[in-house]
Amino acid sequence: MTTLSARPVPAAWPSVPRELPRTMSAVVFDAFGPPDVLRVDTVDVPEVGPGEVLVRVAAVCVGRFLDVSLRAGRHPVMPELPHVLGVEHAGTVVAVGPGVETGVSEIDVGQHVAVWPVLGCGNCEACLSGSKEACPTLRIDGVHSRGAYAEYTAVGADAVWSLPDDLDPATAAGVALAGPVAMNQLRQAGLRTGDWVLVAGAASALGSTTAELARHLGARVIGTSRAAWKRERLLAMGLEAALDPTAEGFVDEVRALTGGAGVAVAVDDLGDPDIFARLTDVLAPQGVLVSSGAFLGGTVPLNLARLYTLNQRILGVRTGNDASALALWAEVARGFRPVVDRAFPLAEAAEAHRFLEADDNMGRIVLITGQA
Repeated sequence: MTTLSARPVPAAWPSVPRELPRTMSAVVFDAFGPPDVLRVDTVDVPEVGPGEVLVRVAAVCVGRFLDVSLRAGRHPVMPELPHVLGVEHAGTVVAVGPGVETGVSEIDVGQHVAVWPVLGCGNCEACLSGSKEACPTLRIDGVHSRGAYAEYTAVGADAVWSLPDDLDPATAAGVALAGPVAMNQLRQAGLRTGDWVLVAGAASALGSTTAELARHLGARVIGTSRAAWKRERLLAMGLEAALDPTAEGFVDEVRALTGGAGVAVAVDDLGDPDIFARLTDVLAPQGVLVSSGAFLGGTVPLNLARLYTLNQRILGVRTGNDASALALWAEVARGFRPVVDRAFPLAEAAEAHRFLEADDNMGRIVLITGQA
């Protein structure tokens, strides 16, 4: 698998300290606003409660919706301030709380882990059926509570995934949440080997993960981007085609590529009304359009006559679940890797946010703590 990198990504995992410190460095903000509200401060190291582990953070992803939108005050959740961002991260387990099983096959001090802190209530119908992404009280560490733009995090033991020795921190963080989401998108859409898949915004963090995962699973993938340089990079990943979704001949090009049939799966994480309409135009009979975000809009046109005549489906996928995470990590063991663009030091979180807001990324952006 191809991993594109515009800046060398450190591969060092932090060690287990002889004695846990009482305080740590973290990137915090006291008011919603531009990237400049982010500042480095000294805060208490979190205590490890029952069923939790303490992770010494190596790398944490910068997300457009869960981080940038939250910092700017555009996210539906308004956390108590001051707040520490950071959801999907990777690091070394340095302590375990009461009730956490340890041993060769369980969580133990010194293990390298990826953290996916999406927490369902565990008792509702959605959680009991294995679809915690539909839990009405879903919570996410880093959104609803303090996150991983910090040297240490305390997370539930069921939120960590033990990693193979050859996986570096940036790659592990890059796949921790986006990977299970992408897998859930493709599984719920019923992806089959050889299917044509179109991913809108395929250069984005989640889009690039979905496109690369679909290709890894044997699909024929078309990516879209309005930027010519990003389309070139998508082709370098090995996609069948990279198209401008706003171009006049977009629909005809997709039809030509697919022999007139259209795509079996279209994935839209954008919510742009014009692009959404074009995705429905290229959807094959019995095709599925997956929506996992709407940061560019939210209200889109829909031709219901075509939808039922062609037996098509539109479904929403909010995030991943435990089954999609298990399936994703199995594919990581088989060689799947996310597209990691570049790494910034944790202290340069504001610069990383500016970079992402400028839409200059091709894949995941990560912050590195640089801890030894």
